[in-house]
Amino acid sequence: MSEDAGPGNAAQMASPSYRLAALDQDFLLGDSMRGVRFLMEYAKAEEALRAWGVRSTIVVFGSARTEENGDPLHRRWYGAARDFGRIASERGGALRATPGEPRDNVIATGGGPGVMGAANRGAYDIGAPSIGFNITLPHEQEPNPWSTPELTFRFHYFAMRKMHLAMRANALVVFPGGFGTFDELFEILTLRQTQKAPDIPVVLFDETYWRSVIGFDHLVQHGMIAARDLDLISFAEDAEGLWAELLRRGLRPGHPSVPDPRQPALQSRSVTG
Repeated sequence: MSEDAGPGNAAQMASPSYRLAALDQDFLLGDSMRGVRFLMEYAKAEEALRAWGVRSTIVVFGSARTEENGDPLHRRWYGAARDFGRIASERGGALRATPGEPRDNVIATGGGPGVMGAANRGAYDIGAPSIGFNITLPHEQEPNPWSTPELTFRFHYFAMRKMHLAMRANALVVFPGGFGTFDELFEILTLRQTQKAPDIPVVLFDETYWRSVIGFDHLVQHGMIAARDLDLISFAEDAEGLWAELLRRGLRPGHPSVPDPRQPALQSRSVTG
């Protein structure tokens, strides 16, 4: 070997700077790439939903702690969520009549157990697709076994998960739950109140529960919300009642809540206008 050949390029080849950016996990997980990771979480779910023709959804929230064989209230909530998942999937447009037809009112949940699993299970019972938008948590949440595998997602960012939950929603059905359920409910109510989201129905299951844990009328009495803001919500007591209330409040089976003839059939709707 010539004395002028140099030391070789092994160090250069091994350097992190030489890795292809798309294959450099240390780089992709760094602070400067947070915006890129945020975009990736949007795009990955968006592509899968489009591939399945999901044009609109019915979002179901509720506690992961609700047990199918728990106390009588838990059994009632779980059973109603499962029945509703079936009814909405049968009648709403989640099942395609012809190949390539858009799917509407597809059940979408947070992907976990309890009420979420029950709603996904109702869709599964009749062979309809349903969506699970899971989130990475310190105590790892695993997806329930009822959401469609190709439509079962996991997010790192709560904000992007919330956006995907909201952006195709034709309606929101909320079963009894705790902090997480409250968070999602009031997020949507705030978007509705401030007209940052389409005029979609929000129906709460089990009025007794909700009025026992939230003083809606007291919010009006103390001037924290306007009396008209209470019109943003209504209540139902069984699965058929939920479906009837959604229809009464403007849900259109087989259609997105805000159709726009200028846009492609599967165009998503922004939740911020």
